Amino acid sequence: MTLDRRNLLKLTAGAVTVAGAAVLSGTATATAADSGLPPVPGMLGDRRANELWYQLDEIALYQPSQEVQDAYAVLFPFIQENAPEGLYEKWRELSREPAYPGNYAEFAKPVEQPLRTLSKLQLDNFDRFYRWDGEGLANAFAAFGQGILFDPRREPAESEVHTMNGNPPSGYHFWHSILRAQMFLGIDRHRWARIDPLIGFGWALQSIAKPDHRHVNPGLPREQVRTLARYWLPRTPAQLDQDFQSAPYPA
Repeated sequence: MTLDRRNLLKLTAGAVTVAGAAVLSGTATATAADSGLPPVPGMLGDRRANELWYQLDEIALYQPSQEVQDAYAVLFPFIQENAPEGLYEKWRELSREPAYPGNYAEFAKPVEQPLRTLSKLQLDNFDRFYRWDGEGLANAFAAFGQGILFDPRREPAESEVHTMNGNPPSGYHFWHSILRAQMFLGIDRHRWARIDPLIGFGWALQSIAKPDHRHVNPGLPREQVRTLARYWLPRTPAQLDQDFQSAPYPA
């Protein structure tokens, strides 16, 4: 399995309790001064949200610790061998059986420890920037889905826009598949239940916005973002299981 910067590890976030009617703007930004972070010449979009996704790339992909590398060394071969058509397809197959979710928990049990390692990695990073700030975190996912975060710190060959790779962006389905495995194995279950709606929300926004990965994109109309928030943010994991049966876009 090829490790793609957007396709695996944009999986999680910190504690979030955002109502469906949260005020979410497609263009609202926080400056470097507001965030307490140093300015980055050429950066566009919310400063703190840019840093959130940038630092997650750093610790999950570009500069992973030995512990994280060891987790990958177990997780990736397992997926290749046991879900050759992709983890999402395996999840969708098992989720349609009467034995779900027990059958999916049994499937994922051999990689419980790698999933725990990645859970801690990601939750710690999201807590670093958005602990106790559910609305801010929802906005960070909204900006990610719309592709309005431009970060010039990567090499020219990389995508300067923090968003999900691909058109259509199939990585959101992979997020949900990993998240459900973590939940059914009891790995930060309650926190993942609050994160899952954000993954659906980002998927819905990106499915409409279809952002350019190399140039900053205009935000969607504010009322459209709010309408999507009202649908997605109150969704339960069980409801999201139904939503994610649809591919590549929401039904």
